[in-house]
Amino acid sequence: MALTPQSNEAFLREVDDAVRQDRLLNFWQRYGRWLIGVIVVGLLAFAGWLYWEHHSTRKSGETAEEMAKVLDVVAGGGTPDAAKLEALTKAGQPGYRAAAQLAKAAVAVGKGDQAGALAIYKNMVADSSLDKPYRDLALVRQTTIEFDKMKPADIVARLKPLAVAGDPWFGSAGEMTAIAYMKMGKPDLAGPIFAAMAKDKAVPQTIRSRARQMAGLLGIDAVDATENEESGNNAQ
Repeated sequence: MALTPQSNEAFLREVDDAVRQDRLLNFWQRYGRWLIGVIVVGLLAFAGWLYWEHHSTRKSGETAEEMAKVLDVVAGGGTPDAAKLEALTKAGQPGYRAAAQLAKAAVAVGKGDQAGALAIYKNMVADSSLDKPYRDLALVRQTTIEFDKMKPADIVARLKPLAVAGDPWFGSAGEMTAIAYMKMGKPDLAGPIFAAMAKDKAVPQTIRSRARQMAGLLGIDAVDATENEESGNNAQ
């Protein structure tokens, strides 16, 4: 009996479905276990990533708490626990590591161990994993210790890039640079730096006051116009 076009089409679909099922069965028999393994590995990797994220967040919080305690002790003039401070200097987060190293150096300076502090500062300056502001601060602190033994020209060469308005360490770097210029007999170069520091509200007030006095001695007006206006208002 001949097949009609409709029954022939239905027959072909059944054959096609059977072939597909047979291929799928063969494929699953050959690769099924491997696919399950891949899926399991993927799920394990994802679970591991979730755990790492949670662990890192919790660990970061713990590190922040320990760092805060250490800084409170140092700020109060005390000596933090040596083991905890040493552990923080090896923290995975560069910011915490830098803060801990600065604290460790400050403790060393407080104990009169300038050589130990210098070693820490020099290592920080050379550590490219730390952000530039931390490395620059270490360089400023290093220069503060070495200042009396350095040639004025070397001080200028080292700190001049930081002795500009807008730099976070302009106050300290600018003051040492200006004093170095004075030692070199170049008050014409020192004066503008003193004046710029005196007018820069981002510079610590103690440094601004000294800079204003030095600029005045050099015959440079370092009083900001807004400060004159405020003084006049206060007098009224």
